[in-house]
Amino acid sequence: MGAEAENNDRLPFMAHLEELRKRLMISAAAWLVAFLFCYSFGEELFNYISAPVRNVLPKGHSLVFITATEPFFTYLKVGALAGLLIALPVILWQLWAFIAPGLFKHEKKLAVPFVIASCLCFGCGTYFGFFFVFPMIYKFLIEYGIGSGEISAMLSMGAYLSLSSKLLVAFGLVFELPIIIFFLARMGIVDHVWLAKNRKFALLSAFIIGAILTPPDIFSQTALALPFVILYEVGIIVARLFGKKKVVDEDALAPDDEETAAE
Repeated sequence: MGAEAENNDRLPFMAHLEELRKRLMISAAAWLVAFLFCYSFGEELFNYISAPVRNVLPKGHSLVFITATEPFFTYLKVGALAGLLIALPVILWQLWAFIAPGLFKHEKKLAVPFVIASCLCFGCGTYFGFFFVFPMIYKFLIEYGIGSGEISAMLSMGAYLSLSSKLLVAFGLVFELPIIIFFLARMGIVDHVWLAKNRKFALLSAFIIGAILTPPDIFSQTALALPFVILYEVGIIVARLFGKKKVVDEDALAPDDEETAAE
C-alpha cells in the first residue's frame, strides 16, 4: 500500500515533466526548422540588420572580420536570431499549452489573445529599436569615436551583431511589460494602486536595466528606459481596467454601510 501510494503521488509530477519535455521538444523543433530556413539567407539577413551602422560609417569604411571563422559564426547567429523570431508564436503557444491546465475556464480563453499580443508587442519593440534607436545610437557612438578624424572606424561583424542582438531582445522584452502586468493583475498578484505607489522604483529600475543592457552612454540608456517608463504607465491603466476585482468582506462593513445597503 505504501509503495502504491508513493507511486500515485509521483505520477502527477512525472506527468508534468513529460508534458514539459513535449512542449520543449516542439518549441525546439520549430526553432530548428526556422533556423535552417533563415541560415540559408544568413548573408542577406546580416546585410539588412547591419544597415543602421553601415549607413553612418565614414566613406570608404565597412565592417570587418578579425578571425577567419567570424563570418561563418556571425551568419550562424543571425540565422538563430531570425529563426527565434519566426518561431516565437509556436514557442509562446507551447508555453501557454503547458500552463493552461492550471487555469480556470475563462482564463483559458485568453490563449489566442496572449500569443497574438505577445508577438505584436515583441515585434513592436524590435521595430522601434531597429528603425528609430539604432541609427541614432550608432551615429552618436561612431562620431564620438572618430572624433577629429585621426582614428579610423573598423567595426567587427561579430561585435556589432552581439551588441545589436542584445539591444533588439532588450527592446522586445521591454515592450512585453503591459502583457506581463495584465496577467499579474488578472491573477491578483498586483493591482493599479500598488503599481502607482511603486512608480518611483519602476523609474529607477528602468535606468538600471538601461545601464546594464545598453552601451555606456546616456542616450542609449534613455532610449531603453523611456519606453519602459511609458509602458509601465500603460500597464497601470491595463491593471485598472482588467485587474482582478477584490471581493468586499461583508463582516468588514461598518454598521452605517450595512444599514445603507439594507435600505
